[in-house]
Amino acid sequence: MIPSREEAELILREAENCNPGPWGNHSRVAAHCAKEIAARCEGMDPDKAYILGLLHDIGRKFGTRHLGHVADGYTYMMSLGYDEAAKGCLTHSFPDQTTDGYIGKFDVTDQELRMIQERLKELEPDDYDRLIRLCDSLAGAE
Repeated sequence: MIPSREEAELILREAENCNPGPWGNHSRVAAHCAKEIAARCEGMDPDKAYILGLLHDIGRKFGTRHLGHVADGYTYMMSLGYDEAAKGCLTHSFPDQTTDGYIGKFDVTDQELRMIQERLKELEPDDYDRLIRLCDSLAGAE
């Protein structure tokens, strides 16, 4: 499940109030790119791609964390009942579905790391996960 576009935009605006920074505009750029690409791909929903792009970094709401924002975003979206958005928060940082190739800081607790690793093993990435991963890697904040 994912929120409506309007609700996703509100969630992002509220998150930016908690932790202002360029990550909010980065999320908007990633969302725009995901929407435009999905519109040209058979079987993909541009609105869903936009929403998932908008929320992929929502864990940044809780402060400046590296790997931690993945755990925070996943947990936050799950608490709101948005399991598909939670999946995108988790999968966007791991091209091989493991933490082995992660190049950022491991600023998580042992429990958070275990949760990330266990969920990555359970989840099968789909075209939306791959699309958000691509758009995240290409999008700046401008």
